[in-house]
Order: sequence, then C-alpha cells, then structure tokens
Amino acid sequence: MDIGSFFTNLFEPLGILGGLICIFLLFYIDAIVFPTLPELFTVIIFTSYPDANIFVFAVAILITIALAEVSGVFTLYTVVKKIKVPERIAKVAHQYRDFLIVSDERMILLNRVAPVIPFMGAFVYLFNWDMKKSMWYVIAGGLIKYGVILALSGAFLTYMEHGTAQKVTIVMIIIVMAISLVASYFKKKGVNNANRPA
Repeated sequence: MDIGSFFTNLFEPLGILGGLICIFLLFYIDAIVFPTLPELFTVIIFTSYPDANIFVFAVAILITIALAEVSGVFTLYTVVKKIKVPERIAKVAHQYRDFLIVSDERMILLNRVAPVIPFMGAFVYLFNWDMKKSMWYVIAGGLIKYGVILALSGAFLTYMEHGTAQKVTIVMIIIVMAISLVASYFKKKGVNNANRPA
C-alpha cells in the first residue's frame, strides 16, 4: 500500500474533513520528503463525496493545498538553513540552476509544468531566493494548476454520471502527470547535456 492510499483509508471515516487532512499531509510530505502523487489523490478525494457542494469543497481543497505547500516549503527551507550544506552540494545546485530556463523565483511556476526542481524549500535557500516572493509563487502556481484541475473535475461531475466522471478525471490526471514527466525528462536531459564538458 502506498502512502496516498494509507492516508486515504486512515482518514476516510472522518468524511470531508478527513479528505482535507489527507490532502494536507500528502502535499506537505510531497514538498519536503518524496513524491506522493498528490494530483491523483486530490481528484480521487474530490470526486469521492458526491453530496458535497462542488464549489465550496473545491475552494476548501485549494486553501488546504496552499497551506500544505507553504508549510512544506518553509519547513524544508528552515531545516536546510539550520544545517551546514556541504559546499560541493551547494556548488552543484548553483551550476544546475544556471542551465534552467529562468534562474530566479519564476522557476517555481515553471516547475508546475515540468518538475525539474525537487525539494523546493532547499533550493529557495540555496539559491538565495526572496522568501516572500517564493511563497507567493508557490501559492499562485498551486491555485492555477489545481484550480484548473478541480474546475475540469467539477465540470465532469456536473455533466456526467458520478462513476464516469471519476474515471474520466483520473484518466485526465494520469495524462497530465505523464506529460509533466516527459517534459521534466527532456528538460533534465538538456541540463545534463549542457553540463557535459565539450
């Protein structure tokens, strides 16, 4: 059983509140430790409560995602700030940054499409990015990406039978994740090629 399924099953008895807690934990862990496929479990949870007010539930999910991501980025930022990062690792991180499309806080937005920077909080510290600006980009990127996903999911729920809507939404998310992985692969490949000695 993966961590997403564990949390989903653990908080299922709490209903919608449990779903929101589950989303918070998945996004928080995703931001500081390892990927938890939060997109997939977000739409699964969103489409699992057919009696909920779609608009209110979507807004509650977006607020939860924003809080979780900001908390996760800030937590990792604080941890990395307190520990002494080896100079070699910091140097490699800066070399990697120099070959990205943009090397400032705007990369947080691009990372939503092609995730090439993991552990965002660590990079915010290592790249000496402005913390407030970084947090606003984290929030804005999350609201845009997941707002679109939830809006499409809500449309499917409105115009399709619930079971069909859930299946279509999950397929949509899998396609989006696949596109993101492909984009990330080619971007990383480009960075690696640029880093190779001539």
